[in-house]
Amino acid sequence: MAASGTDGKGAAERPGGPGGTQGMLSLDQLRAAAESGEIDTVVTAFTDMQGRLFGKRIQVEYFLDEVIDDGVEGCNYLLALDMEMEPLPGYEMANWEDGYGDFGIVPDLQTLRQIPWLDRSALVLCDVLNHDGSPVAASPRQVLIAQYERARSMGFTPYAASELEFYLYKESYAEAHEKGFRDLTPTIPYILDYHILATTMDEEYLGPIRRGMHAAGIPVEFSKGEAWAGQHEVNFRYADAVTAADRHVIYKNGVKEIAFLKEISATFMAKPSEKDIGSSCHIHQSLVDDDGKSVFVDADGEETDAFRHFLGGMRAHVRELALFLAPAINSYKRYASESWAPTSVSWGRDNRTCGFRVVGHGQSRRVECRIPGADANPYLTMAALLAAGLDGIEKGTDPGPELKGNAYEAGEAEPFPSSLREAVALWEDSEFAKSAFGDPVHQHYLNYGRLEQELFDKVVTDYERARMFERG
Repeated sequence: MAASGTDGKGAAERPGGPGGTQGMLSLDQLRAAAESGEIDTVVTAFTDMQGRLFGKRIQVEYFLDEVIDDGVEGCNYLLALDMEMEPLPGYEMANWEDGYGDFGIVPDLQTLRQIPWLDRSALVLCDVLNHDGSPVAASPRQVLIAQYERARSMGFTPYAASELEFYLYKESYAEAHEKGFRDLTPTIPYILDYHILATTMDEEYLGPIRRGMHAAGIPVEFSKGEAWAGQHEVNFRYADAVTAADRHVIYKNGVKEIAFLKEISATFMAKPSEKDIGSSCHIHQSLVDDDGKSVFVDADGEETDAFRHFLGGMRAHVRELALFLAPAINSYKRYASESWAPTSVSWGRDNRTCGFRVVGHGQSRRVECRIPGADANPYLTMAALLAAGLDGIEKGTDPGPELKGNAYEAGEAEPFPSSLREAVALWEDSEFAKSAFGDPVHQHYLNYGRLEQELFDKVVTDYERARMFERG
């Protein structure tokens, strides 16, 4: 198995986006860094269903001699686990009956970069392949690549950017674990949205994040305080959808690594507690043609039918694809009135109460989906929105009237699912999800959603004990 991105077995060559060259490595640059001792380790990783990076740390000489041509192998149970790393039943691709064999973990050399916050380390993202060299269809990156290639076959290049929010706490991860992740101390004790003084106080953490990401080929736009105590956001420049998702997972993992190195903790939970505002993952999307021009506006800067139909497709299908946007029990705790998280699939122009917010001017016209939380897997989320939007273009789906005013109070606004149980039921019955992603992918993630719900249903929560232990 050859390294993907070089022989057509993995992701096709992609345009990337503005910036993003600093920190990226060619093989010749990696060889030179290895010879000088600047790099001795290559983190070779792929993304699991939950959006985590899994893989191996490889000695650079072995990586150059063997891995760039043959890849490495890993147990296929890594795409059939829950968050606790328990192998679970019901997955066709990986199970006890077939002995939990290996799959190939093959580097996409377009993603090779130096990681400045890790000593003498580079990182490369990988595609997960079957023994015959074909992609593992249910791998999140492959789910997105399939939709990306579908867009390319229609003459479009999809671009995206994700705005990812997170909380910082003064406790280290070990200390947070000892406290049961309760009663943690935010680094800033008050709301710091756009607050310069408060963010200066957290600059010892945010500075290394911004500089580290920029030096790792993830071009930073800005950081800012967010809508609650200790909450922050770091934004990056747009890129093609696959590159944007790649950067997202490296960034999310890197924030946690930098927090660990600074002896604090960071969380990307959608809703860390009932007292907190949730953390979002707003997804901005647009399509460009082969000349690099947006298909969302015409020569006069007016919105096109392609724009309206793309928006219409997303609105038409987002409820049945909720499992790809809100994948956990906790995801749905974020959706609350006047919480900055939408509760409906309405659309509006520069309206933060809507699920879909139309923003930008001229060539920058785009749709911001405000529905996903920071716990979303970016590959699956972007794949869902892209699949729905492309279907809208193919079918000429109308988005319906713009919602003006407060979407939280608008009775005509169709609600987004309010629980994982509802999302799983909608996914199970979705003929669109089956046709867009294929039956193996549909069944794989249906099993994931069912198991997530079943595991939670067995748990006795603090809420129940507080209400019932003495008084019940």
